[in-house]
Amino acid sequence: MFERLLGRQSRAFVMIAMAMALAGIAAALSLPLGLFPQVSFPRVLVDLDAGSRPADQMALIVTRPVEEAIRSIPGVRDVRSETTRGSAQISIDFGWGRDMVASTLLVDTAIARTIGSLPPGTNYNVRRMDPTVFPVISYALVSKSISPVALQDLARYEITPLLSSIPGLARVEVQGGDTAEVQVLADPNRLASYGLAMSDLATAIRSGNVLSAVGKIQDRGRLSLVLADRSIISASAVGEIVVRSDPVGTVRVRDLATVQDGVAPQWTRVVEDGHPAVLFNIYQQPDGNSVQIAKSVAQALANYRLPPGVKLINWYDQSELVTQSVSSVRDAVLIGLVLAAGVLLLFLRSWRVTLVAVIVVPATLAATVLVLSMMKMSFNLMTLGGIAAAVGLLIDDVIVMVEQIARRAGANEAHGENGKAAVLPAAREFMVPLAGSSLATLIVFLPLSFLSGVTGAFSKALSITMAAALGISWAMTAFVVPVLTRRIVDFSKWRDPGGAGEGWLARHHDRALDGLARRPWVLAIALVPLLALGYLSYAKVPTGFMPKVDQGSFNMDYYTVPGTSLDESSRQIAQVDAIVSHHPQVLTFSRRLGTDLGGGLGQSYHGDYFVRLKPGHTETTDNVMSDVRSAIEVKVPGVQVELGQLMEDLIGDLTSVPQPIEIKLYSSDPTALRAQAEKTAAQISKLTGVVEVKSGVQLAGDALNIHVDPIRAGVEGMAPADIEAALNTALTGSIATSLPQATKVVDVRVRLPNMMTMTEAELAQLPIRAPDGHVFPLSRVADVARETGQPQITRENLEPMVAVTGRIEGRGLGAAVGDVKALLDKPGALAPGIRYELGGLYQQQQIAFSGLAKVFVAALVAEFVLLLILYRQFWRPTIIIVCSLLSTTAVFTALWVTGVELNITALMGMTMIIGIGTEMAIFYMSEVEELSHTMPGRDAAREASRNRLRPITMTTLAAILTLLPLALAIGQGSGIQQPLAIAIIAGLLLQYPLVLIAMPILTRLTLPRERPSNNPTN
Repeated sequence: MFERLLGRQSRAFVMIAMAMALAGIAAALSLPLGLFPQVSFPRVLVDLDAGSRPADQMALIVTRPVEEAIRSIPGVRDVRSETTRGSAQISIDFGWGRDMVASTLLVDTAIARTIGSLPPGTNYNVRRMDPTVFPVISYALVSKSISPVALQDLARYEITPLLSSIPGLARVEVQGGDTAEVQVLADPNRLASYGLAMSDLATAIRSGNVLSAVGKIQDRGRLSLVLADRSIISASAVGEIVVRSDPVGTVRVRDLATVQDGVAPQWTRVVEDGHPAVLFNIYQQPDGNSVQIAKSVAQALANYRLPPGVKLINWYDQSELVTQSVSSVRDAVLIGLVLAAGVLLLFLRSWRVTLVAVIVVPATLAATVLVLSMMKMSFNLMTLGGIAAAVGLLIDDVIVMVEQIARRAGANEAHGENGKAAVLPAAREFMVPLAGSSLATLIVFLPLSFLSGVTGAFSKALSITMAAALGISWAMTAFVVPVLTRRIVDFSKWRDPGGAGEGWLARHHDRALDGLARRPWVLAIALVPLLALGYLSYAKVPTGFMPKVDQGSFNMDYYTVPGTSLDESSRQIAQVDAIVSHHPQVLTFSRRLGTDLGGGLGQSYHGDYFVRLKPGHTETTDNVMSDVRSAIEVKVPGVQVELGQLMEDLIGDLTSVPQPIEIKLYSSDPTALRAQAEKTAAQISKLTGVVEVKSGVQLAGDALNIHVDPIRAGVEGMAPADIEAALNTALTGSIATSLPQATKVVDVRVRLPNMMTMTEAELAQLPIRAPDGHVFPLSRVADVARETGQPQITRENLEPMVAVTGRIEGRGLGAAVGDVKALLDKPGALAPGIRYELGGLYQQQQIAFSGLAKVFVAALVAEFVLLLILYRQFWRPTIIIVCSLLSTTAVFTALWVTGVELNITALMGMTMIIGIGTEMAIFYMSEVEELSHTMPGRDAAREASRNRLRPITMTTLAAILTLLPLALAIGQGSGIQQPLAIAIIAGLLLQYPLVLIAMPILTRLTLPRERPSNNPTN
């Protein structure tokens, strides 16, 4: 039936394959390109702002009520809050697999219900954490001739609208520069002389700038709107507004204050390569194509004429890493195809036979892309890596089918029969082994697709890609390869080289197999050093979480002494600017102070850098980071830094915290908790390989506490709330009105001339006007006291917590954290009443490893069930599974020798080895079963190994050569699949002799001894 189907419908099968391949090529042109798969991370951030109030008061009356409201939302697992002066950030962790759009709306609703009980003026912002909350492209505008106000206006009102229509672009965020405003600098003495207050000045300005509709009239058949227009458009017009008019005279704004054009107070600083700059960051939509967005943005900016003297700098472009990854995959696929074709040509010596593989493998890859498109997936580091890794497995299917056909056709030709006539029967004979071997590989991806957490999010994209490729490969191998082979290969002219006699490989194989058959105990002895080496490697190999990828850039958080002003922090960080800019590998850098790329709590002593290295940099990014860190420690000792590559920190920010080491200390006593955190930080900083240790004790800086005495205030005819309102107007300023301009509105701020540089003594003498008109100094009704080092308050699930963090350099994550645990578990390491938990990337690693261990066991069970169905015996599945397990020991050895960490992709590769090893074993065992019908079992075990020697050698060699570019991490961005490729190559290298040598010996040992026949003539 199978032969008849292939014979009659051969053209249909080829046309279907061609159609799928062409559709896949078309889909590849429109498939979104991004750094990560489209993953919904189970984390929501809430930013709270309640003005300027102490951290302890903020935590009590703002943060805690919001935490309690959020805690009641279904699905919430952990709630962590960080509270500082006037602001707080709450991180909500939901379980994986939840609808995060709905969960985000539930958080917003819960806070909205609570907002009425919070202090007036409290604002909040809820944002769902996913890869699109970070920019994909960033530019800087720098100029020596144009003011910061003009630069900001250029970015906000010209460039932002220019880019907003680009498909897939979500928004453009502008950072840096100055915001224009009209400043009304009130003179307290003049106000006092007229018996007026700043609030009177603000009220007069507000009332003097009005444009209102007062009605409508109909006249001469037309309807007209009647407007009362008292609007003003310039600073000079503000000065002419009347504050008071009576018979004595008219008092105008200019009589009480100086009116001038100025800029709004800025609590952030932004620079590019050490110069003040305006940054505009571009964010993509979840289904956006980052590469296409980058091209469209670059084209739009190239066509836009910038004002003279303005320089445009592209300091970050995520699409470059994606493009480089695509190029790496393309190169890996092409190199793999060429090497695999070389293997076929070497063993079969026919360019026509090789052409079949060269046609089928690319067609399979193209059809795989079609499946990705139908499943609404994208090209990203995981799907592209899956395609590159799948090439070696696709080659396997084609090679074994082509070799099977070549061997059968060669046998026919040797007997004087038509070789072409053997093609379809040979394919039919091979259908069961092919189906079994394909299922053996595919079945591994089933439990992988059920993983949760970060590992599940990434492995699902990899698993679907490889499973789709292998499924299509089976169909192509079964229904297209025989058809193409029959039409392309001229069997009358080609002779199978394997039929010419024994070769060097076959002779050595037979000698080794026959020797072990006579002395099977040697096999057991050989396994001892193999197991010992595997165990030693397992103990020595460093462990990590995500693979290390050289992205050609890094980010650096920095901290000056808490409480340091913006100006002083800028002065100190200028020394760091010099260190970064003078490094020979650095191309450009941007720096933020008082804010950061990740949207953390803004502080005057904290900011971050993003450093971009030169194309083709000769030093690794890790080495550059180490150089910069060491230079800062020596030259700028007062500044603390944390360095990391963006992808690792991005995943950390999306899940919990980006640091590998996080020690969460809990206690009901905040004072003891802070002391313990400082002690623990000092202890772990002495451990080998642990760097950038932070105690987690964040000080929000100094504060001037003003305690208003209600009694003294009452004597002056005022309530404490009135005093506080007057202080707010004096120190922050009051936005009285706004002036419309061509493309924007400009605020009018009423404030004191020296509000940002006022001394403590001047604050005490601040004049306040009572309702009856008399003016008195603040010191008459309030006491001013300085408080030093207000701590930032951190809680997790409503419990006080301080997180001690650290990074790792030159050491594995598992070993470093092992030392940390040993230190913390010592008696007396923690004070009474204090407990600890480990978080950070180590916690994510443990979750990932636990899940992958379960997947590994599930894969073993699934493979065993499949083998039981195929062979209906226990001993053959047992032999196959034992050999597959033995091959995984080579993974630890290979990782140890190459210095690559055992991380989640390495473990995925080790899990895949179970399927790949089982596939190789099925090819052998199926041949044993086939030969057992015509010869004794022991002879069949030996002959099957000999028959499968060439195809298994070819598939193993082709797979290794195909994966070699990935294992060597050729090209930027290719390192993410390096551990997986190394794991598979190592497993194949050991599985090869296990299948061809160990498995026949073990199979013979399970067979009953053959008794000599009783011959009556003897």
